[in-house]
Order: sequence, then structure tokens, then C-alpha cells
Amino acid sequence: MGKTYKVHINDNQDFDIDYGDVTNLDLIKTSNKNYHVLQENKSFKAEVLAGDLNTKKYLIKINGSTYQVNILDDLDLLIKNMGFSNGISHQSNTIKAPMPGLILDIFVKVGQHVEENSSLLILEAMKMENNILSPRDGTIKSIQVKKGEAVEKGHLLIEFE
Repeated sequence: MGKTYKVHINDNQDFDIDYGDVTNLDLIKTSNKNYHVLQENKSFKAEVLAGDLNTKKYLIKINGSTYQVNILDDLDLLIKNMGFSNGISHQSNTIKAPMPGLILDIFVKVGQHVEENSSLLILEAMKMENNILSPRDGTIKSIQVKKGEAVEKGHLLIEFE
């Protein structure tokens, strides 16, 4: 089985694209951001209006219609399925378990002030120790777990004031 990409268009359409189909695409680059594409004997003009390689999000114009495209590869899907994400909000008042695991250590106490990116606890998952960091500066309101406790994905770990 070949490598596939999950493609999400305009927040309402999802489909898979096979890597072989992408590499065999009849595509000619006509300028810095413009392409001419032949697909099933049909001609398309494509222009990349904007793109972010880190998030794999692109704004593409094809034959005059504009599309917001998000491309996910196998690694992106694995990270998503494990419960991780790229854009954690810095205004979050709660920390939840990103995956099932075991609490190995807790470094904070209720009432303690912490700074962004400081270590809060260690969550062991899939034989790896994951250092859970504070997404923001704040004061610990409550700790909902104990050292040695097993947690499921989404389990509330810590609350901020």
C-alpha cells in the first residue's frame, strides 16, 4: 500500500490522495506561484495564493475558484490520533491528559505560581516519559491527579486560577 495524504478542503470536504497520483500528476510550473495542470484530459490553472509549510495549510485558486486546503500525512495523523496538537491555547485554564498514561511525578502544588513552559508533571505513555508543560503563566487552582495514578486521554490533570 502506498503513502496517502488526507486532504481537507474549505472545512467541509475530506478525501485521500495517493502519493503515486501526486507524483504522476501532469503539472507545469508557469511562474513562481502559478501552475498548469492536466487531469483526465481537462486543463486547470492553479495558483498558490498563500501557504504555511509548518501547518500544511494553503490557499489555492483553481480556474478562478479559491479553496482553503489542509494536507495531513501519516505523521500528522498519528500526532492527531495521540491527542497532541500544534496550537495549544495560551489562555487555557485546564490541562488535560493528551493520551492515556501513568502519572510518574508532579512538580507543582496548589497555590503555586508557574511560568509558561515550566514543568508541571510527568506522564508516562507508550513507554515514554512526557513532560507536561504549563501553556501559560498562572497560579495552580487545583491538581486533580496523584502520583502513580493511571489516567485516560482527556482526563483533567490541573486547573489554573
